[in-house]
Amino acid sequence: MIRVMSVFGTRPEAIKMAPVVRALLADSARFESLVCVTAQHRTMLDQVLDVFGLVTNDDLDLMVPGQTPASVAGGVLAQLPAVIKRARPDVVLVQGDTMTTFGAAFAAYLERVPTGR
Repeated sequence: MIRVMSVFGTRPEAIKMAPVVRALLADSARFESLVCVTAQHRTMLDQVLDVFGLVTNDDLDLMVPGQTPASVAGGVLAQLPAVIKRARPDVVLVQGDTMTTFGAAFAAYLERVPTGR
């Protein structure tokens, strides 16, 4: 079984990743699907999670007032490596051009986990 961790944090990322996560969940004989959200955009992300009925395994809850791109990337890099170490995914999936995508791909690289995009 292939353990796949999907990481996203914004509404556009969640909209694009939702069908991928659902397909992974539908093929549970071949894939174990894990969802980690950064909540880079908390309210808008939660709306999409609700619409698609997605349940998260990990929520980094990074959104803070006045956040900067650097603070988001730093938050992802500070928290996600521990999640990756604990979950031990075979691959980390990311999508987009946000600090969540950058930080998650870089964290996976540092933990020696292949990244799909």
